[in-house]
Amino acid sequence: MLYVFLSICCSVVVSVLLKLAKRYHIDVFQAITWNYSMAILLTWLFFKPQLFISLSDAPIYNYIALGILFPSLFVIMASSVRLAGIVRTDVAQRLSLFIPIFAAFFIFNEAKDTVKIIGIVLAFIAIICSIPWQKAKRDKAAKVSWIYLLIVFLGFGIIDVLLKQITKVSKVPFTSAIFVIFILAFVLSMIGLIYQVATKKTKFSWPHILIGWILGVANFGNILFYLKAHQALANSPSAVFSSMNIGVIIAGTFIGIFVFKEKLSTLNKIGIVVAILAIVVIYFPQVFNY
Repeated sequence: MLYVFLSICCSVVVSVLLKLAKRYHIDVFQAITWNYSMAILLTWLFFKPQLFISLSDAPIYNYIALGILFPSLFVIMASSVRLAGIVRTDVAQRLSLFIPIFAAFFIFNEAKDTVKIIGIVLAFIAIICSIPWQKAKRDKAAKVSWIYLLIVFLGFGIIDVLLKQITKVSKVPFTSAIFVIFILAFVLSMIGLIYQVATKKTKFSWPHILIGWILGVANFGNILFYLKAHQALANSPSAVFSSMNIGVIIAGTFIGIFVFKEKLSTLNKIGIVVAILAIVVIYFPQVFNY
C-alpha cells in the first residue's frame, strides 16, 4: 500500500500548492500551464509512450476534449480551493467518481445495481452537505463557492467518463493517450497564456516556470503512484480505488482543518462522513469478491 500512500500525498500536495497560490501571489494559470510541460517530460521518461499513433485508431475528439478540460478544471479547482477550502474541494473531486457509475446506468443503459444506486444517492447528499451554506449567507465570495464545488464534481466526473472510454481503445496504449492529452493541454494552455500576455491581462514571470514544474511533479506523481498501486495490487483494484479516495478525503480534511484552519459546519462534517460511507458502500463489497 506504499504506492497508494504516495499517491495520496501527491494529490494532497497539489491541493496545498493551489491553496498557497493566493498567499504568495502566484498566477495559477501560468503555473498550471508550465505544469503540463513537466508532465510531458515525466510521462516520456517513466512510461516511454509511442511517439506516433494512428489517428484512425485513436478517439481524437476525446483527446481534444480532455486537452481542454484538464487545464480548465485545474483552474476551477484552484478557485474552489481558495474559496471553499481544501476539505470541501477534495470531497467534491473524489465524489466525482460516481459520475461514471451514474452515466453507466442512465446513459449507457447498464443493468441497475441497488447498492451502487444507494452509493450515488449518498454521494449527492455528501456534495450538498459539503456546500458552505452558513458562510455563504454572510460572505459574498462564499456565495459562489458552491458553483465551483459543483463544477469540480461534474467536471472531474466527465473527465473520468472520457478516460474510461479511452482505456477501451486497445490499439492505443493508455500511457500514449495520456502523453498526447498532456501535449494538447500544454499547447492550448500556452496559447491562452500568450494571449493573456499579449493583451496585457497578465505579466509573464520566469519564477512561475519553476513553480509550475513543482506542481507538475506532484500532479504526475499522483498518476504514477496510482498506476503502480494498481500494478502491485492487480487482484484488488477496488481496494486501491477505495483506499485512495478515502485517504485523500481524510488527509485533505486534517490538513485543511489543522494547517489552514478551515472552518467546517456540523453539516459539512456530516458530508465528509457520508462521502466516506458512499465510497465504502460502492467499493468495499467488491474487495471481498477477489
